[in-house]
Amino acid sequence: MSKSSKYEAKLPDEHGVIHYTDDEHRIWSELYDRQIDLIKDRVCQPFLDGLATLELPHDRIPQTRDVSEILHQKTGWRVQAVPALINFDDFFRLLSERKFPAASFIRSRAEMEYLQEPDIFHEIFGHTAMLTHQAFADFTEAYGKAGVGASKAERVFLARLYWFTVEFGLLDTADGVRIYGGGIASSPGETVYAVESDQPLRRPFDPIDALRTPYRIDIYQTVYYMLDSMDDLFDLAGRDLLALIRKARALGQFTPTYPPKQKEAA
Repeated sequence: MSKSSKYEAKLPDEHGVIHYTDDEHRIWSELYDRQIDLIKDRVCQPFLDGLATLELPHDRIPQTRDVSEILHQKTGWRVQAVPALINFDDFFRLLSERKFPAASFIRSRAEMEYLQEPDIFHEIFGHTAMLTHQAFADFTEAYGKAGVGASKAERVFLARLYWFTVEFGLLDTADGVRIYGGGIASSPGETVYAVESDQPLRRPFDPIDALRTPYRIDIYQTVYYMLDSMDDLFDLAGRDLLALIRKARALGQFTPTYPPKQKEAA
């Protein structure tokens, strides 16, 4: 989160409105229309319920203040527009205050298929729907509070927990595997891969196991963790996350299931 970005933040005006170009609105519309069809039978019902509650526009980039108004009424959360990348101190602090940091820029056409850093489509379409669900919202707040008091080493483990829940979490339902993680739900390729491919491992969620699992950010995931119920996150929110980290550190990291990253040629 401390790296620089080639994207520039979109700053709100004196009325709290962020102004986007017509082409930026068209990019949102194309991303939305493509993704809404892909997720229909692949995301969990709370995700679909959240989208229905938010009523995100499909033809223009939503204003964070409008999304915040609905979220605050539902679960007490708001969306905080931020630059492309923020430091971990700000990230955890905002979550602890029930403010979801959302990068205000939208990707360029050259990166429609894959964007390594989060843009407003990833943040709003991918994440805010689940923040209308109280168990998910409470867990995210508890996660932020744990991060505020965590050491640098402990934050490495917290990043794994966030990765395998908020970003790339799956739910085991009576209708089959369903997505709730925003990193999957905002990615056309991984939406299909996470649910239908026979390549990745899909393990029952255990917080200690998730904390011990390394990951790569530049490939489809080789391991996913599946909740039995969204209430599992509600229960996790009430646990001492830093104590879980201490236990995970004592047990040691799992052997990576992904191939090593190839070094770029000089």
